[in-house]
Amino acid sequence: MLVKNILETLLKNSFKIDDKNLKKYKKEAKEKKVSLEEYLTAENIIKEDELYQAAAQLFSTPFIDLKGKEIRQDVLSLIPDEFAHEHGTVAFQKTENELSVAMVDPNDIQTIEFLRRKTGLTPKVYLSTPGQIKDALKKYHSDISTDKVILQLHSDLDENTSNPANLKKIAEELPIINIVNSILEHAVLEGASDIHIEPTEKEVIVRYRIDGLLAQVMSLPKLVQSGVTARIKILSELKIDEHMLPQDGRFKIKLGDEKLSFRVSIMPVYDGEKIVMRLLHEGQKALSLENLGFSPKVKVLVEDSIKKPHGMILVTGPTGSGKTTTLYSVLGILNRPNINICTIEDPIEYHVAGINQSQINPKAGFTFASGLRAFLRQDPDVIMVGEIRDKETAEVAIHAAMTGHLVLSTLHTNDAPTTLPRLVDMDIPPFLVGFTTNIIIAQRLVRKICPYCKKDYKLSKEEIKELEKMTHGQNLGKLFTSENIQDKDITSNISQMTFYRGEGCSKCGNTGYKGRLGIYEVLVIDEPLTKMINERGTAQDIKNYAESNGMINLFEDGLIKAKQGTTTIEEVLRVTKE
Repeated sequence: MLVKNILETLLKNSFKIDDKNLKKYKKEAKEKKVSLEEYLTAENIIKEDELYQAAAQLFSTPFIDLKGKEIRQDVLSLIPDEFAHEHGTVAFQKTENELSVAMVDPNDIQTIEFLRRKTGLTPKVYLSTPGQIKDALKKYHSDISTDKVILQLHSDLDENTSNPANLKKIAEELPIINIVNSILEHAVLEGASDIHIEPTEKEVIVRYRIDGLLAQVMSLPKLVQSGVTARIKILSELKIDEHMLPQDGRFKIKLGDEKLSFRVSIMPVYDGEKIVMRLLHEGQKALSLENLGFSPKVKVLVEDSIKKPHGMILVTGPTGSGKTTTLYSVLGILNRPNINICTIEDPIEYHVAGINQSQINPKAGFTFASGLRAFLRQDPDVIMVGEIRDKETAEVAIHAAMTGHLVLSTLHTNDAPTTLPRLVDMDIPPFLVGFTTNIIIAQRLVRKICPYCKKDYKLSKEEIKELEKMTHGQNLGKLFTSENIQDKDITSNISQMTFYRGEGCSKCGNTGYKGRLGIYEVLVIDEPLTKMINERGTAQDIKNYAESNGMINLFEDGLIKAKQGTTTIEEVLRVTKE
């Protein structure tokens, strides 16, 4: 980070921030308990790249953009791992006599001299941003491979697993600890959401779910199976000698300056015990509605429904479609000191300060319905129910929405219009469904195009034929124009329009995708729709009415994002085809 006097000089000279605003920003940064630089970049008052480019000019030092830059492991490792992390220094290029290094402080003479002595090369110093250097430092751990893991093993590991004492001894062997640590760290660095450890007859397969899709990353010898399983059970405080029953647990680790929580599920299978771990980032800030992928028009509808003092906000979609993340983003908007928010979940995925969170325990009789009833005696303003699974929970949720509470919950339905008849099918009176429901959000997650290998292209005849089949001959040019997409090639002729895809590169594992965002279908319950529900209108009737009144369905929202270059048509088809 830049020292105080240099930062303030840059703010005044390069960004024209006067003393009055500087004083204001300092005060706000102090209130949030962060540095002035962190506050300015986090609030997007100043972009980190622009700040450090200005600093580079002040220092008369070249600026290096490390985003997407390939760094060879042999060059990176010229600077010891611990030293690089401690001093925020990355070696990214080497010639016969020079070593190019990126630093945050180009005036750190001691570090430069150390590198000269350590490598025998002349350091050529570049300035980069703390964020880019932090990302580059992750490459120290990104080359974990099966061969390296196997080399850590001792061939004399005790295979006698019938005795719990032996299992504990195996779990405390350094090779086993290193294997488990490698699996966890590598998952974090790869951006995985889930880790699958699967025993087979002759080996143990490790797979990560990255951007919604599973991919095999390691194959471990059968020899380590009992040790790895025992190690994870010990971390999760589970019964180490129980092999015939499912077990659920949780543990936390700290990687760098980030706290991570792993939700563990262990299930007996034919060749041993399968382990699935869900990776959760502790203290992760809720995403804004824009970052989730809501378009400006839809965002306004959601914000209007959040402002209502009572009623239900329902989010629907299959497992893994990001419903919980959306609900927590809404809670993030509502979370203020003068609001009492209670949640009942199974399980609690994010811990949020200022929110009262409870996890159901069916064995103890603590269900969604009983917990919801108890919360009504806790003077709540906002209640989040993890999922409406049955008639009892639905009845209590609707009762809460009728009596002055804002209720947030999820259901498993394919689209927004189907949700209303589904509630009626649970024997909820139609007039209550129509009266209490404010808005229904149906969603899916699509993979985003990798920004490092993004290319434009025109659709082939086969792709156009498939698209016309899915859109039933709809004029896509009209759809895109209505959403204020400014591309010049928007016409009624699909073949003339430009779309985008990723070609595949090392940054995205040659998939062409990196990261995910939502596509949405938002149904606002108005008076005509309430009347239709009272008359037991079908899901198709509701859908026809909503679309005739401007509702963008899931597929159309996906196409809009594909035209904007955020995702691909193939990806939209993949998640919306039924």
